[in-house]
Amino acid sequence: MPPIEFFVVYAALVGLIVGSYLNVVVHRLPHQQSTVVPRSRCPQCGAAIRARDNLPVLSWLLLRGRCRDCGARISVRYPLIELLTAALFAGAVLRFGVSPTAAAGALFSAALLALAAIDVEHFLLPDRITLPGIGLALAAQPLLVWGSLAGALQGALVGAGILLVMAGLWELLRGVEGMGLGDVKMLAMIGAFLGVHGVVVTLVFASFAGSVVGITLLARGSIELQGKLPFGLFLALGGAIALFAGEPLTRAYLALL
Repeated sequence: MPPIEFFVVYAALVGLIVGSYLNVVVHRLPHQQSTVVPRSRCPQCGAAIRARDNLPVLSWLLLRGRCRDCGARISVRYPLIELLTAALFAGAVLRFGVSPTAAAGALFSAALLALAAIDVEHFLLPDRITLPGIGLALAAQPLLVWGSLAGALQGALVGAGILLVMAGLWELLRGVEGMGLGDVKMLAMIGAFLGVHGVVVTLVFASFAGSVVGITLLARGSIELQGKLPFGLFLALGGAIALFAGEPLTRAYLALL
């Protein structure tokens, strides 16, 4: 069997390709467009992207971040998502070895990344990712080292229930909507994959990161007190931390108690 480094590099290369597709998902899904056809085109001039200009990361660097036809800037989001997907796929193999858990974890990470990017750009968490994600997470339980259908169902219900209660209390006390149902479904998806412990770790880190970013932006005057933040971004960050480090973090915390 080849050394683990071979599979890590292979996973990273696959991640680059998947990341290229995630860019299509992030661009098209919020507009209810197919993510398969037509071919990718420059959003400014409509020119079809040539095959040689569609290589993950490399093409963006060679083109210096501009369209070959019209010279319009290509967002740095494109190579960033490709690199992050490659890192997540490689990290899944490093964390879980060459196993079904690693494959499932890589796809789960890709879903989190797509949701985060869409939420940052559109303040939207599409049902076309979260709802199938819940079903796939439940179906994947026999493949996971921590897999338990009962635990997954509990995780989904606890994840959705916590945010529903928090949103309801916020609206009751403040008279404004605190978060959308997209956040609820996203945490249910995370809970369905990682269980109740994953929900707890995700919420702790998402709340902390969201608070730090919110306070920083308020202090700089970048947002107002009632300003919106893409909480899906912080849920994705918390979910990734729960996937890769949730178990050792939980053990360390329990040891302290």
